Order: sequence, then structure tokens, then C-alpha cells
Amino acid sequence: MERRRKLGRGLALLLTIGLVGASAAVPAAAEDQDGTGGGPAAQVEWGECPADVVAQAQPHVLTCATVSVPLDYAEPDGEQIDVMISRLASTNPAERRGILLLNPGGPGSAGLDFPAVLKSRGMPDSVLDAYDLIGMDTRGVGHSTPVDCKFTMDDAYFSNVPPYAVDDAAVLVNADVARSAAEQCARNDTEGHMQHVTTANIARDLDRVRAALGEDKASFLGYSYGSALGAAYASLFPETSDRVIIDSNVGDTALDREGLRRFGLGTEQTFPDFARWAAKRHAAYGLGRTPAQVRATYFETAERLDQSPVEGLDGTLFRFVSFAGLYGESSYAGLAQTWQSVRNGDGEAALRLAETFRPDIGFGAGPVGAGTVGVGATAAGEPWPASNAWSAYLAVTCNDVDWSENVDTYREAVAEDRQRYPLYGAATANVTPCAFWSNEPVEPPVRITDEGPRNVLIMQNRRDPATPHLGAELAREKFGERARLVSVDGSGHGVYVIGGNACALNAGTAYLVDGEMPRRDQSCRAD
Repeated sequence: MERRRKLGRGLALLLTIGLVGASAAVPAAAEDQDGTGGGPAAQVEWGECPADVVAQAQPHVLTCATVSVPLDYAEPDGEQIDVMISRLASTNPAERRGILLLNPGGPGSAGLDFPAVLKSRGMPDSVLDAYDLIGMDTRGVGHSTPVDCKFTMDDAYFSNVPPYAVDDAAVLVNADVARSAAEQCARNDTEGHMQHVTTANIARDLDRVRAALGEDKASFLGYSYGSALGAAYASLFPETSDRVIIDSNVGDTALDREGLRRFGLGTEQTFPDFARWAAKRHAAYGLGRTPAQVRATYFETAERLDQSPVEGLDGTLFRFVSFAGLYGESSYAGLAQTWQSVRNGDGEAALRLAETFRPDIGFGAGPVGAGTVGVGATAAGEPWPASNAWSAYLAVTCNDVDWSENVDTYREAVAEDRQRYPLYGAATANVTPCAFWSNEPVEPPVRITDEGPRNVLIMQNRRDPATPHLGAELAREKFGERARLVSVDGSGHGVYVIGGNACALNAGTAYLVDGEMPRRDQSCRAD
């Protein structure tokens, strides 16, 4: 177990800081709901970014600033916390039309370098001219006032994505681990900040940032969990939100149990793309001559590792790595190599290979192994580099909705999803620390509203392992005529700029730059 945790922690970082995955006392009136507290806009002083952000953003130069926001928007004049933002400023004053707030997903993803990431990935010049791109470490994360459960390298809890449960007994074992993680978070929340790290409050922070920057309106682009944040922002602030794109959609304003279980559906829908890819390359990788044979190879390998782990890699980690490898075709070769190493009996090589491929999840979070300290021995109690990211993920996810506390509910769900979604359903239906969270939600999730301007463009691949197309359909239905949906005949996580589909890139750019919303829902063919 210890060796498996050390090998797999870098992989866990990938999924916890880039996945989907999220409200303070319920506002009674619109003037309370906006969260601005009626005060004057803050004075924003731009300066040099922290050294780690500078390094991550190279060769692009960002500036950074701090905005103070209420810890609890029910008490706007009470304790204040810091939110750090970054800026990639437009250099074309004649074309500039405002600010574009960005979120790379998570919850828990650091986002200060995200403007540079998007520029490096090919954000069109017309968008860069039209907007100052504004990144953010959301409340609880990174250089903003952080929360931290103080996870260490030797904790049993090693991923915010629940582990695959090979049988019912494994669900009970994981329940004990999840309970311990929740108790650890409660012990280390000494300042009482964690209960206020919610999607609704992050959306209110966005509007505080808008006001602090002196803008009447703000546009928004968010991926994965950022789709939930964008949906909350457009719903809480229909009058000050400008052009909103939500990409790779959770389907609501929070990641709840059903949203997490949809990872199983997304894996089933996306795996055939990898299977076809691998089957065409059987002579190189030897994973099967047909997609059906590749699928059989997956099950045979996972079940063999359940019985006999190879150098620290068991069936749970193998399934986890395979799920991560579906986030984009750019990861397929690394995933195929990883499978080869597993089948050759070299578990350490398999995980080292997996740490080199870069699924598009988190968009700038780094390769699969980012933050890992390597395979070698570690000191007892050594801090885990992703502890803050994991902690923020748990805070948002557990605070946004009221999760079932009945372990039998999860046991039944795992048994059901093992049959419905055999590739990965027995993982994503498993118990999370939210089942044992110490704080009850202080308000219900933000309700998506169809009242307001038509200003929400929903973008979605038809095959996405974590946020399947169903999530976009749910969001489209809830927004009604406020939204239009652009569906791409593509595979992976991330569409606009990230995915590379020409039709989708053109549609998103036309909306951001010229305000051209498709007249009706649009389907984009594969390039």
C-alpha cells in the first residue's frame, strides 16, 4: 500500500486539480445576492507576480494584484480574505472591450498562470486584443488565502477521485479512509475558513474583482469545474456578466454525487476512441487487433493486477492511469506505452511513463506527475505538495451540496455502476470524504436561471471522460433561451482553444469578439 501511494500520488494530482468537480447564508434579495456589499470599488495595484507564477507563465509576462473579499458574504463588513489575480493585458487599446475572467477547472486549480497557458495554446489575437485576460487563484487556493487539510505523503488518502472498489469490502475500507480524511480537514481548519469556500462565494468574488477593476461588466471563460462556476456567475449576476463561455460541462453549479458518477458514463463513451487508436497500432503496442480486443486487454490486465500487483502498481492504479489517459488524444501514445510496461511486468516504468504524458485536464496544471517527489523513499509525515489543491477541492465539493452520510448508499451505487459502467463506474460511485464532512452546507447550490440576457455559450465534446455530453445538455435545458450549445464530434476534455476543432474555435471567437451567438444549437464535425 505504501509503495503504491508513493508511485501514484503524482497521478492523483493530475485528476484532483483539473477535474470538475462547486454557497454563505442564502441571499434574501437581489442587492444582497450580488455580494458587493454596496461599498466602493477597491484600488487594484498591479505588480510583479510570485516567482512560481512567473516561471510557469514564461515566456509571457503577467502582472498580479490582490483583491480583498468578505470571508462570509452574509457579513460583508466582517473578516476579509485575499484573492490574488493575474493579468495578461490587451496591447491594442482601440480594440479592447473589457476583461475576460478565466477558470481552468478543479475545484482547487491554481489559475494565475492560465492567461499565459491559453495564449501559448493559441488563443486568437482578436481575443487577446479585445480583453485583458484575468487569471485567479480562487479563494482557498495557492496565493489567495489558502485552506489546508495538511495531507502528507504517508496518509492513506491519496486521491480526490475515489479509488476503484474491486468488491463490496473495498467500499468499506475506502469509507474508513474517507472518514479519516474528513476528520483531518476538520482538525486543521483552525480559522474556520473552510466552510466559506464554495462555488457561490467564488462567483461573488468574481463580481468583486470586476468591480475592483472598474468594469461595468465582465466576460467569463471556464473549463470543467469552471463550467459550474460560470453557470453560478451568470445566474447570480445576469446584469454584470457579459459574454460567458462554459466548456466541458458539469451540468449544474456544483459537482454532486450524480455528477461524479457521470465520470463512469464518460469513460465508457470515450474509451472506444482510444481502443480504435490502439487497434490500428497493434503491431507497435500489441494491445489488440480490434477495439474489442483492446477493451478485453484492459479488463484482463486490471483483474490480473487486482490479484498480483506489479512493483507497487495494482488494478486500482492501472484503472486510474487509464482514465487519465482518455483526456486527449495527445495522451494516447503515453497510455499505450504504460500498458506495455505493465504487461511486461515493470510497474515502476509504467508509472514513470504515465507521469510524462499530459492529458488536457486542469489546463496548465502540469504533466501527470506534477508535484510528485518521485518513487524513492520519503520521510514519515512529509507534506504532500498537492495538499492545498486537494483541500480546496474537498471544501468546495463537500460544502456545495449535502452528501449522503449512509455508507450503504455508496455500496449500492458501486454495485450498480460496476454493471452499468464496468470500465470505471466502481470508482466514481465510491465513498468520498464529503460523506463525513463536519460542516453542513450554509446555503443551497446556486440555481441556474433562465431569466436574463442570452449570454451563455455552452461548448462540449460529444465524448469526454469526466464531463460527458449529458452535462452540457443539462446546462442547456436549465439556461433555456439564455444559452446556445456547440457540440463537437470530438474526444477529450476541453473544446475552445484547448481542443483544436476549427468550427468550435471559430464559434467561440466570434462570440467573444463580435458577440455573435449561434442562432440555434450547433454541431461541429470532427476536423
